[in-house]
Amino acid sequence: MEAPKQEVLTAPELPPMVLMLPSPGMGHLIPMIEFAKRIPLHQNLHITFVLPNAGPPSKAQTTVLQSLPNSISHTFLPPVTFTDLPPNTKTETLISLTVLLSLPSLRQTIHSLSVSHTITTLLVDHFGTDAFDVAGEFNLPKYIFYPSTAMSLSLFLYLPRLDQEVHCEYRELTEPVKIPGCIPVHGKDLLNPVQDRKNDAYRTVLRNAKRHSEADGIIENSFLELEPGPIKELQKGKPVLYPVGPLVNREVEVAQAGPNCSECLKWLDDQPDKSVLFVSFGSRGTLSSNQTIELALGLEKSEQRFLWVVRSPYDKVVNASYFTAESDSDPFDFLPNGFLERTKGRGFVTSSWAPQPQVLAHGSTGGFLTHCGWNSVLESIVNGMPLVVWPLYAEQRMNAVILTEGVKVGLRPNVGESGLIERQEIASVVKCLMEGEEGKKLRCKMKDLKEAAAKTLGENGTSTNTISKLALKWSNSNKSNVTN
Repeated sequence: MEAPKQEVLTAPELPPMVLMLPSPGMGHLIPMIEFAKRIPLHQNLHITFVLPNAGPPSKAQTTVLQSLPNSISHTFLPPVTFTDLPPNTKTETLISLTVLLSLPSLRQTIHSLSVSHTITTLLVDHFGTDAFDVAGEFNLPKYIFYPSTAMSLSLFLYLPRLDQEVHCEYRELTEPVKIPGCIPVHGKDLLNPVQDRKNDAYRTVLRNAKRHSEADGIIENSFLELEPGPIKELQKGKPVLYPVGPLVNREVEVAQAGPNCSECLKWLDDQPDKSVLFVSFGSRGTLSSNQTIELALGLEKSEQRFLWVVRSPYDKVVNASYFTAESDSDPFDFLPNGFLERTKGRGFVTSSWAPQPQVLAHGSTGGFLTHCGWNSVLESIVNGMPLVVWPLYAEQRMNAVILTEGVKVGLRPNVGESGLIERQEIASVVKCLMEGEEGKKLRCKMKDLKEAAAKTLGENGTSTNTISKLALKWSNSNKSNVTN
């Protein structure tokens, strides 16, 4: 009689997981989420967002994270506290410090998650490179998700060399800075935090920039037709570049957004085709009191239809709400007397927020006055929307250079002798975009970019295939460490 076969015991293979660690700020979280949502479409990978914070999670964070599919989970690390920091510490430093002080909690989280999953990769953004130290302890491949342009990524990689070669402030240079593969850019248009080399923001950016070369790969939220020069140049060297853009969120839960949201969309429904200029400076951008008045009077003087998301002004910095609570003041109180009455019917003004994806996709919207945040730029491109560019902070001036001098899909108003963009200039540029010959040319060029974006995100598009290859790579990582 044949002896019964012995059952061969095998170690269970834990399902693979990718950890994604965005630094604080919805502008960092949203594009990383859009990337994460596409990963499980290609491989059976679970994704966990690990979120450092300097306080309790914001309502915006929790709302967007709770709406994600089951294949994407999240965990908030214990909030960190800042001690002995000067009161004028820059935002970039606070962001990077939040990650640095969260590393002990990150280490514990990886230990905990490793019980149920094989963690194959740690993905951080450009302010999270301190987490590379923890990735090294666990022998994890480390990747950077760069949420902005390939041009500003090129600056990050070039900055350590530039820091050694240039001895004055970059804005004092008489010749444009020649970043490899990029159109020349004046020093005054480089990233905000590198404009003062003596402050903490510059040291923070430089420290993170130096660590970019340690990454196993950099995932870039752009695409070849939009930035051919920098992407081709970056692909020649290391780290390996993975262009996956344009990644944007095209869905908003209008029913949960409040009455103003529905009202502005209803108002758009009643406007002529391509007739409305959408005016928004993102979730964090603020203007001064005087600039708010000039913008209002410029929109009025242009005689064009407009939908304006107005915020309470702030006279000190242009990203006032990044680490602070929203102002309790009514933004309408800062508008010129009689402005709302004089523009009634032709203009719609809403406070603080509007469903940007729906507004840009609406048939009545014909242009976008934007602060040039990269999320907003990419949303404009996928909707074929020509631009008036009004950069405020971060890398937005570099973005404006790409849009006006590179792909040439935007107009940039000039700053007057007063230090403000004055009403007459605003009116002139808005009118040119909405009904002038130059505006028509910009619209045609943006239409070409829209088609290229749709193609690269299509079934066999370059970005789609790149994401598929990354997903396969990450799902197979560390399998050699599992006993079969």
